[in-house]
Amino acid sequence: MHPRGNPAEAPKQPIPGVQHLIAVGSGKGGVGKTTVSVNLAISLAGMGYHVGLLDADVYGPNVPLMMNVHQQPHAIDQRIQPLASYGVVLMSMGFLSPGDKPLVWRGPMLHNVIQQFLRQVDWGTLDYLVIDLPPGTGDVQLSLIQTAPLSGAVVVTTPSDVSLEDARKAVNMFQQVKVPVLGLVENMSYLMVPGTGQKIDVFGSGGGKRTAEKMSIPFLGELALDPDVRVGGDSGRPVTIYGESDGRAKPFFELARNVVNQVD
Repeated sequence: MHPRGNPAEAPKQPIPGVQHLIAVGSGKGGVGKTTVSVNLAISLAGMGYHVGLLDADVYGPNVPLMMNVHQQPHAIDQRIQPLASYGVVLMSMGFLSPGDKPLVWRGPMLHNVIQQFLRQVDWGTLDYLVIDLPPGTGDVQLSLIQTAPLSGAVVVTTPSDVSLEDARKAVNMFQQVKVPVLGLVENMSYLMVPGTGQKIDVFGSGGGKRTAEKMSIPFLGELALDPDVRVGGDSGRPVTIYGESDGRAKPFFELARNVVNQVD
């Protein structure tokens, strides 16, 4: 048992105005979890939902860069006003502690900031609040799970055996604390060679789907290792802003529909 008690048994107070909280997690870093979170949120907004994105990866808050937002939020009547970009309302530690200065915090401080982001931000009325978690199974994840009524979790992996081993740990963590696992999404599934249509399995092939089947959880789809997706994140113009008709964005919209179906 965790020293703060069993997160599955802690009281879960709803976030006023927020219908569904979707956590996006991974067992390890470097699998493109924030890229998936950002493009999932924009895709949901593009489908007509009211969407928020909470960057809970307090050690590596990359959402401000990827969403091209660099202002600082202000407060009205002691309620933090989230910023917005591409139809998504946003909150991130990167807005409050910009630049390259590292955040050196321990568990209790992380617990407090996560609670502030959940309950002192004026989220308004949202259909979905996507929460980009830090990689792993540490204090931020437990603080969130203990107190927030998550509708479910999406676990991001790559096809490599190392990534899949850690993804299984993340799935087991969510299941152990009674958070529904909406499914596993395999990022960087393959590289499409420009001009040839040839697929190169850079990190292996089919591991995500096999793992999902073995663990009896939904497989939410494959996302290619696409240079345009990387450029979009680095430049603050994610590929999903171009809409579902764009071939680069279509897999993320398919992911979003699969997530909605699992929540429903």
